[in-house]
Amino acid sequence: MSEPLTEPLGESPRESPRESPGGPRSEWPGKRGRHQRHPALRTPICELFGVAYPIVQTGMGWVSTPELTAATSNAGALGILAAGTLTLGETDAAIASTRELTGQPFGVNLRGDAPDLAERASLLVKHGVRVASFALAPNERVIRSLHDDGLVVVPTVGARRHAEKVASWGVDAIIAQGAEGGGHTGVVPTSILLPQVVDAVDLPVIAAGGFCDGRGLVAALAFGAAGVAMGTRFLLTSDSPVPESVKAEYLRRTVTDTVVTTVLDGVPQRVLRTELVDQLLRGGSFGRLRRSAGHAIAFRRMSGASWRDIVAEGLAMRRSHEIGWTQLLMAANTPMMLRASMVDGRTDLGTLASGQVAGVIDDLPSCAELVERVVAQAGEILDRLTLATDGTS
Repeated sequence: MSEPLTEPLGESPRESPRESPGGPRSEWPGKRGRHQRHPALRTPICELFGVAYPIVQTGMGWVSTPELTAATSNAGALGILAAGTLTLGETDAAIASTRELTGQPFGVNLRGDAPDLAERASLLVKHGVRVASFALAPNERVIRSLHDDGLVVVPTVGARRHAEKVASWGVDAIIAQGAEGGGHTGVVPTSILLPQVVDAVDLPVIAAGGFCDGRGLVAALAFGAAGVAMGTRFLLTSDSPVPESVKAEYLRRTVTDTVVTTVLDGVPQRVLRTELVDQLLRGGSFGRLRRSAGHAIAFRRMSGASWRDIVAEGLAMRRSHEIGWTQLLMAANTPMMLRASMVDGRTDLGTLASGQVAGVIDDLPSCAELVERVVAQAGEILDRLTLATDGTS
């Protein structure tokens, strides 16, 4: 799988990127002379993904739509389309829609335990998308199959041992998410996890969990990462499809207004603390199971999956992640409760996945404004550090 490591995706024969507003990538503005990018910001993931800047927008269910994904990619970062909550046909249409909105590289987030993963991978090939990301890594056999299709495989991990395992399976890059991150998350803070993972694997590592600006990008590079991945920060942009009332709920929160809980689907998740979450934390196991059963029925209806596929997927998840039957039944809670808030705007019925970084975000820039701001700030910091080490400041 050496070709994607050396050939920028934007130069692939399958893709002919259209010129972005404001001129070619090499002329996109930053405060370093306005049209220059600091050379330290050209990292291995820029070459691997074919993007201008080492910034990734994570694939958030119900949030990373074609519009948000394309806006991110048009800004010079890597947008990732969320397909885990879409049917096969909806995934096909969403990728096509994203392709219409951008000629720049983007990725698609898939579920590693999906029974139709092979068909979904073929859609990426069909549309000339070469980056497949995963919240939970697929197994080694699946990774080999994805490589055979010419796809770049990028899983997310929350522990050093998981990074070592997926590296041995041949993935192309790793997103290491610290405990500060939103949604399903681990227990090790980013500042401790990141250097562990960087030291453990000989692959580009992308830092996630607690990033929102150029200072964070420079810090990640100092730890040895090849870039940053941001979810909450891209959720809180003007290009995000999340209802404005829900964005306002995020903006009013502080860094202590999130909680990590297993009551949603049995796996630790970081969410905003709301009245609903407090009710769930106080509730008993019987009530949670009853709600889970209802959500499983609703998720089946929405996704178009057969009960046979759902059972097969559940068995595969149980084997690969060593979870119990109770936890398995609860798995439908997360997509359905996220949909209630992120799509319908019902924060009284849904949960709000969030990184702690929401507490330091106070505006809703466009993706273009956000990426330019991050790159400009990072460049200024790197310039200042360079001058300091040269003894000229």
